[in-house]
Amino acid sequence: MAQFGFENDIHSILKLDMPITNAPMARWQRKASSSAMSSLSPMKASNASQNSSKTPSKTPGKGKKVTPSKMGGDRYIPYRNSKQMDIASFLLAKENESGDAKTPGASESQKALSVQLNGYNIEDAKILHLGGKPLNAPEGYQNNLKVLYSQATTPASVKKNRFISSTPDRILDAPDLRNDFYLNLLDWSSRNFLAVALHDSVYLWDASRGDIILLMKMAHEEDYICSLSWTKEGNYLAVGTSDCKVQLWDVENQKRLRSMASHTARVSSLSWNDHVLSSGSRSGHIHHHDVRMADHHITTLNAHSQEVCGLTWSPDGKYLASGGNDNLVCVWPRVQDGSISNDSQTVRCWSEHQGAVKALAWCPWQANILASGGGTSDRHIRIWNVNSGSCISSLDTQSQVDAPSETMCCGFMHHTKIKLYNGHEDRVLSLTMSPDCTTVASVAGDETIRLWKSFELDPLKKKAKDKFIKSTSGVIHQSIR
Repeated sequence: MAQFGFENDIHSILKLDMPITNAPMARWQRKASSSAMSSLSPMKASNASQNSSKTPSKTPGKGKKVTPSKMGGDRYIPYRNSKQMDIASFLLAKENESGDAKTPGASESQKALSVQLNGYNIEDAKILHLGGKPLNAPEGYQNNLKVLYSQATTPASVKKNRFISSTPDRILDAPDLRNDFYLNLLDWSSRNFLAVALHDSVYLWDASRGDIILLMKMAHEEDYICSLSWTKEGNYLAVGTSDCKVQLWDVENQKRLRSMASHTARVSSLSWNDHVLSSGSRSGHIHHHDVRMADHHITTLNAHSQEVCGLTWSPDGKYLASGGNDNLVCVWPRVQDGSISNDSQTVRCWSEHQGAVKALAWCPWQANILASGGGTSDRHIRIWNVNSGSCISSLDTQSQVDAPSETMCCGFMHHTKIKLYNGHEDRVLSLTMSPDCTTVASVAGDETIRLWKSFELDPLKKKAKDKFIKSTSGVIHQSIR
């Protein structure tokens, strides 16, 4: 009997007649609860033909297998509230209702009922809802895509357009200026003094102060000035005259140091290379003068058959370029110290020009590159490589090239016309550049000198240059007055 009693106790313990308090809700209970809730929602009216116990057969995004992207990065998964989705389905079904069933009174009552049941107006409900604030990036994090998609312009992408005025900054009168293509009547010193030859006189214009100084005048009225050239230091000025002489003037003391006679015709071109002064004559000869020696004439160069109207030394002092009325461009080697010769040979000699060559300019950054410009019959600017002897480029300017300038070589190396100035009423005879390389001075047959602001200058370099010019020009101005 005791054995049967023990078995009965076991069966009574294992019986499930008593409710389980901590167990989850049964499935039929969950369905009954869901049906009761759906009977109170507005969806009952639009889905009357359907069984209230059934849930929507399809939900947005259900049934599609979503896999994470293989390209990397995080997928955006919005927070979807079940109540919001039910409201979205109701709004979609409500759009199919006829407009006759909607009245202003009913809409107001529905709005009030929606606010009481849901806590907000269904018309303003959102299907997607993002909750919480985004996390801050870790310290030191940099987004590499920020630069790629940034709209802010970087310094490299900003194209700076340099403004160049089309009107001259200043106009100076040059009365009695000789309108002669073969003469070189203008030069600007490193101490900011502009020298100009007006018939038989040489005038200096102090660009820092604006003062005008008469430096010298020829003894005879029939004689005239043919060429001017400053030394590198800017304290001495060489003057070529029509009476076949070359005069050397001390500007600080306003005194002529010497008069050198060696030519047999007027001296129309001059160029300095340290203590050696080269002069070109109408006879076609080029003379080298060592101004330190009493017997100054050290070398004669013979290649031109007509007047030498263009003469310039290269920046490194290695080559001398000459142009003549015989359409030739010649390049000569440097003069050796202490040598006296009458048989110097040219390094190069080009005859491609079809007119007189007066305009000559060396490239500032490539000492072996030379630019030459032809006269009325030629009208071309040609760029030469002295080492190879080849013509790098050629450009038809549609006009005679009268004035030599370093900017000619810089601009036409790539056939680039930076600016066209219109102001002179007659042909331009000479060009020269200011010591700070910001202003170009031009003199023309209309008896005017025009100053053109063409190039910008770094503020720090301008301050240092002005300080140097002020200290040097002040001494010159005081001594002359």
